Amino acid sequence: MSYKIAFKKSVSRDLKKIDKAQADRILKKIEKYLPEKADRFPMLTGKFSALGKFRVEEYRVIFTIIEDTALILRISHRRESYR
Repeated sequence: MSYKIAFKKSVSRDLKKIDKAQADRILKKIEKYLPEKADRFPMLTGKFSALGKFRVEEYRVIFTIIEDTALILRISHRRESYR
């Protein structure tokens, strides 16, 4: 199944914290992999079990799937992702 990609408004703040070259690489990986494989990435556990996670180098992309859309909720360094 092919998913549309949407970003929560707060993701722009997350990307501003990351250097531009790294942010570009992350966005390219999102565009390449999430539309086709969003339902194949691992899901979080516990109270966040409805959220998926996608690793791009040292960063995590946290997303949820709503109907035919993969909504990106957060992009952050792996050490900060789950706080």
